[in-house]
Amino acid sequence: MSSYPNAVDTCRPLDVLGREVEVPLVGGEKVTYAALDYAASAPALQRVWDDVAAYAPYYGSVHRGAGYLSQLSTDLFEQSRATVADFLQLREDDQVVFTRATTDSLNLLASALPAGTRVYAFETEHHASLLPWRGRGLDVTYLRAPRSPEQAVAALEEALAAAHAAGGPRPELVCVTGASNVTGEIWPVRELAATAHRYGARIVLDAAQLAPHHPVSVRELDVDWVAFSGHKLYAPFGAGVLAGRADWLDAAEPYLAGGGASRTVAREADGSVAVEWHRGPARHEAGSPNVIGAYAIASACRALREAGFDALVARERQLIARLREGLAAVPEVRVLTLFGEDHPRVGVLSFVVQGWNSSHFSAALSAEYGIGVRDGLFCAHPLVRTLLGGEENVPSECGAPEASLPGERSLNAIRVSFGAGTPDEHVDRFVAAVRELVTQGAQWAYRTEGGRCVPDTRR
Repeated sequence: MSSYPNAVDTCRPLDVLGREVEVPLVGGEKVTYAALDYAASAPALQRVWDDVAAYAPYYGSVHRGAGYLSQLSTDLFEQSRATVADFLQLREDDQVVFTRATTDSLNLLASALPAGTRVYAFETEHHASLLPWRGRGLDVTYLRAPRSPEQAVAALEEALAAAHAAGGPRPELVCVTGASNVTGEIWPVRELAATAHRYGARIVLDAAQLAPHHPVSVRELDVDWVAFSGHKLYAPFGAGVLAGRADWLDAAEPYLAGGGASRTVAREADGSVAVEWHRGPARHEAGSPNVIGAYAIASACRALREAGFDALVARERQLIARLREGLAAVPEVRVLTLFGEDHPRVGVLSFVVQGWNSSHFSAALSAEYGIGVRDGLFCAHPLVRTLLGGEENVPSECGAPEASLPGERSLNAIRVSFGAGTPDEHVDRFVAAVRELVTQGAQWAYRTEGGRCVPDTRR
């Protein structure tokens, strides 16, 4: 029996869409779906859905209409920007740019870096924060996977010191995740920011996995920018955020050229077109903005603040403890970690099971138990390969690794992730299913189809 109290005693799970959805099992019966893939996309909060539904009849063009609905939508869009700024505790001169997602935010920032900027990123980053710096004339240094927070800080210190000793001053940027999308481990962001700033470097925080689970204060962490996605923050309506310092963004060419980004456009005598670009967020928000996505993010920010992050964090810690205690009782399960099993983490955990291909195991969880997890390399190939021991020939397709037949060596991992809308029962069901699969095996035969492991229902 678990030594941990029910998480509901601390804080009830927040209402999310899909909490009562039933899915078919391979045997024909139906069960309530256990959504445990929050790290990929979290379900929408009911509050967010209701807010969007209430606004939808009043939807109008933003920044470009004199009518009532356009004026209302513009006000709502800019109020959403202010809500996000408050949620992140931005500095007075910081700005919020609405984007499509974390990936879009970091590519935007990469496009705005001064020429010749040195960029430092750990190889443990998600591809969204590992890859945008390539091919832009930037000097990119990839730091090896650290095995402790102290080692991470020391590695950055060493890299910055070596670069400064070897050459003259130039703009520098450090990119770091707040919480790993593979292990869930929380990174020493404040210490890394302090190290970066000692050398005059700036730092951007990939908060895609941190923001849905913990408060993120730009002032407290002392980061220069923060990026996150709405679809991981219980607002899956195709929007994201890049927030922070304005100077590099205002000095850069617009991320997209077009209406909204341009202040004036004039035809020159020689036939060319002269453009004066806006300064501020509009400079990088060309085209008709995703006002519903921005409003959904703002709604989620309000909902999380009102629910109380202290209570949400305490409840999640109890769920993590229940999960870890349950998996620890299954010797065949190996949890993946960089900083050690006791290091603080958000509700994200990856593991492998001895004797099982991870695609096979995940398929059985879905087909036989109605539990949705993820298997693969999680768009963090270098990190997962390091954690798995550096096997060669790991499939490279993001999110859809080539399945091996049951019993073959696992070249990928299984990830379970949850959040503010996860009931206790879903975690308990997952642990029980893992135990049953390991001790009794799958009840169905499985085959590879389209690169995935699926139940073999051919009779």
